[in-house]
Amino acid sequence: MTTIASVHGVLGPHSYGQSEITEMFSRVVSPDGTSREVIKRIHAATGVQYRHLALPLSGYSGLDGFGAANDTFISVGLDLAEAAARGALDAAGLAATDVDMVMTTSVTGIAVPSIEARLVPRLGLRPDVKRLPVFGLGCVAGAAGIARLHDYLVGHPDDVAVLLSVELCSLTFQRDDVSMANIVASGLFGDGAAAVVMIGARRAQRMGIYGPQVLASRSRLYPDTERTMGWDIGGSGFRIVLSPGVAEVITRYLGDDVSTFLADHELTTADIASWVSHPGGPRVLEAMGSALDLNDGQLDVTWRSLAAVGNLSSASVLHVLSDTLQGRGVDPPEAGSHGMIMAMGPGFCAELVLLRW
Repeated sequence: MTTIASVHGVLGPHSYGQSEITEMFSRVVSPDGTSREVIKRIHAATGVQYRHLALPLSGYSGLDGFGAANDTFISVGLDLAEAAARGALDAAGLAATDVDMVMTTSVTGIAVPSIEARLVPRLGLRPDVKRLPVFGLGCVAGAAGIARLHDYLVGHPDDVAVLLSVELCSLTFQRDDVSMANIVASGLFGDGAAAVVMIGARRAQRMGIYGPQVLASRSRLYPDTERTMGWDIGGSGFRIVLSPGVAEVITRYLGDDVSTFLADHELTTADIASWVSHPGGPRVLEAMGSALDLNDGQLDVTWRSLAAVGNLSSASVLHVLSDTLQGRGVDPPEAGSHGMIMAMGPGFCAELVLLRW
């Protein structure tokens, strides 16, 4: 089994209340004022109270095309990735030279050389470190990254692996788009990064490192949902594809998927003490709670994360995992209890990761 030794999340350098962001977005995308009331109503309905951004609000109207936004993604993203990785390694009591494998994930910018390659000299990673940049998984990638590094560490039980998520969602801002999808996204998503340090079974035992253990994972790709969530990529960058049918897909499939996965391990939803869920938005969280028949309060950590920082795409579920481990607003999980990491993303797909604390 793989041990999660530490999780460390960081946020964009500029923090604003939701109303400030709404006002800026409204001025830019609806200068004649015709869509401002709709924008205010939709932004308020997200339940987000604050967000952290890569740029000050005054910087977004000046982003001229995809190139400028992506340059910002690389410069700001590198700083956040470095801070997240250093924080996670320090918390695990490890040095950068201990890392054997690093995976980076993002869906809000591209870099060649990739983010983790640029971090090798900045962090002091070994020149023989294995690297795997992943693009396209979107919000599901935080959970999927943990699952795939677990798969790697099962075969390399003496290794240390790091997952790095860097998501600067605000840089996908579309100045000419008053579609409902763009309005919802502009009210929901924030900027942040997170790092997870994971250790193979033999290495963890040898070093006496403890933490939640990854027991198993399951991936699920749903039929006929390609246009449920994603990007249309053009000259202005990433234009959001976001169907109102996301909650319906969750309602239709998630309950059976989770129940079947748990049954394969002789467990039920009643055996899960800690639910670590991606904060997709109010309708998504309500659909998840209903599909799994969860009690009031079982997704409180996720709801609080949504209000405090918004949806950080793949980094969000890792921030929720960090909050759960640290006991922020909730009692820390009891040793020996089970937990479940859940996230959904483009495809449309889901990733489930079973933990034992």
